[in-house]
Amino acid sequence: MSDAFENALHAVVERCWNGRIGTLRRLTAGASYETWALDVVAGGATEEFILRRAPGGALREGATTTPEQEAALIQLADDAGAPVPAVRYVLQPSDGLGRGFFMERLKGETLARRILRDEQFAGARARLAGESASALAAIHRIEAGGVGVRSSTPASEIALLWESHCSLDQPRPVFEAAFRWLREHVPDPVAPRLVHGDFRLGNLLVDPQGLRGILDWELAHLGDPHEDIAWISVNSWRFGNIDLPVGGFAEREDFYLAYEAAAGVAIDRQRVKFWEVLGSLRWGLMCAGMVEWIRSGEDASVERTMIARRASEAEIDILGLIMAETAHAG
Repeated sequence: MSDAFENALHAVVERCWNGRIGTLRRLTAGASYETWALDVVAGGATEEFILRRAPGGALREGATTTPEQEAALIQLADDAGAPVPAVRYVLQPSDGLGRGFFMERLKGETLARRILRDEQFAGARARLAGESASALAAIHRIEAGGVGVRSSTPASEIALLWESHCSLDQPRPVFEAAFRWLREHVPDPVAPRLVHGDFRLGNLLVDPQGLRGILDWELAHLGDPHEDIAWISVNSWRFGNIDLPVGGFAEREDFYLAYEAAAGVAIDRQRVKFWEVLGSLRWGLMCAGMVEWIRSGEDASVERTMIARRASEAEIDILGLIMAETAHAG
């Protein structure tokens, strides 16, 4: 960390909380933001914060939300009763730290394999279907039109993914088949609601008592709520528990019924199917895109190579989804 960054950070903490930084460390979590954990000591007490900051303080190319918008959405979610960390301060240009915000640091676990397998989370797993469904329903009730995030429709999402597909120098017939299926099954647009955009294990903070927080709102937008309902069921986000379709922790109907009870609206199962195929395709394209990083030499790490290999898993998932319908029709 640079001296300029550290000095500016100390100045913000002193001005906002009349305190000093006890400990400061950069976390590895988060690919789109710098994430810093810090303890602020003030008046004999210690508060635990997270600083989410655009890399180097500046927005990355292709970012669809700003830190200010993300902070505003988290505040709206808090007001709506969804479990989220409280936003404590949004950076200003005069702070000299770029764009970002401080929020409280909640305690819990985000690693899916621990949540799904460790005995200490057994009780939480039993409650997670109802708690996550209720939280998602609360998010979808939020009136977020004034925040200025992007809007999407099924057709516009297909177009964005097609553009991504065409940019890759990789022949992938299964992806082509997915695009054809999606175009043949595109549902009518619905009244847009706030969509989290990445609602899944990894972005859900869980402790032994249950769901503690919903994190990483950088992909939030206005669109079809069924997108969130489907995304958590994409096979890759079951983390090996493929027999429990919702996040690896719940049956579909248990989650759907809990959501319907909390939201007061019915889930359209066919719309969920569309978004699950689209979500599997999106994840497959994200994996395939890692190949370009490797080819260019920009990042040939083992981690990125492993993710690139997972494009084949998405292809299998896509075939399972679209061929099941074909077999049923036959």
